[in-house]
Amino acid sequence: MLIINADDWGRDSVSTDTGLACYRQGRISSTSAMVFMEDSERGADLAATVGIDTGLHINFTQRFNHPGCPQWVVREQDRIRRFLELSKYALLIYNPFLCRAFKSVFNAQLCEFVRIFGRDPSHFDGHQHMHLGSNMLFQRIIPPGVRVRRSFSFRSGEKSAVNRVYRRLVDRRLAQTYQLTESFFALSSNLGAGKLEAMFALAGEANVELMTHTWNQPEYDLLMSERFGCLLETAEVGSYARM
Repeated sequence: MLIINADDWGRDSVSTDTGLACYRQGRISSTSAMVFMEDSERGADLAATVGIDTGLHINFTQRFNHPGCPQWVVREQDRIRRFLELSKYALLIYNPFLCRAFKSVFNAQLCEFVRIFGRDPSHFDGHQHMHLGSNMLFQRIIPPGVRVRRSFSFRSGEKSAVNRVYRRLVDRRLAQTYQLTESFFALSSNLGAGKLEAMFALAGEANVELMTHTWNQPEYDLLMSERFGCLLETAEVGSYARM
């Protein structure tokens, strides 16, 4: 089964509206929503109207900008954000001084999701994949047993051996607690000829997630293209709720 998931729903009107257009044309099957952002509440209303399967897009790096966000949540997220912006490798470092902040900011986002959507998320992932940071993994902040996005899947030769080993270790730890797809790819890295076709073929044998950002024009154009439509006819497309 192929899960085509659009990230950033509710971040702003462009992210929501392009995702909605793709869903109405059958080009995506689910989305991940951000809370405490400028379009979060309208996004929740639209998601309920069309019935799209929606997960929580955990956000530690883009500042909450909804006026209704509690100030203590903004302050705690700012502490985390400053740490994560120190280096692209910061997410690999376990910060004992931010344990409470990571947990409280996650819990605030989960509670807000339930408030505006009226239900639990169908799955969990992270903005810029920060749900895979060391604090999130070792504190096991995401509730056990739920569906969680795994690390990127790479074909042989695409990344270094060290990178691939690290991602396998992360996925192994995730699999001890959560439900995962067998593979996970980004549309932005699979735009070329042959790559998409190989990924669709893989989805015929296992559960595969394809992540897209519909606000990105090249991705949006490909999703709406005849080529992508033809590929969809060859695949079983579903959502995390069907796993």
